[in-house]
Amino acid sequence: MRAQASGRKDRASSLTPSVVSGMPWRVTEVAVLPDFRLKVRFLDGTEGVAEMAALVRAADAGIFAALADPERFAEAYVDLGAVAWPGGQDLAPDTMYRGIKEHGIHTPL
Repeated sequence: MRAQASGRKDRASSLTPSVVSGMPWRVTEVAVLPDFRLKVRFLDGTEGVAEMAALVRAADAGIFAALADPERFAEAYVDLGAVAWPGGQDLAPDTMYRGIKEHGIHTPL
């Protein structure tokens, strides 16, 4: 049986609105810098650096200890508005945003 072509357009995409977050602290870009630092940009254009060395090297780093390997740390990416890594680690974007907005830098610890 042959499928029949229809002159009507698929309108499903017009029925489902795209997801737009109005939260300024959503991360839109991340770049890995030397010495366990991240340059991040947020939805509102705010940019800054997250200094991660103390966290990944801390005795109580927990799941972040795996990121002390520079190759693993370099796998950072943006996932749903947060900085994340393939091992399941992620950073709270609102806390990072607040630190960067106030001081130009965020140091989690």
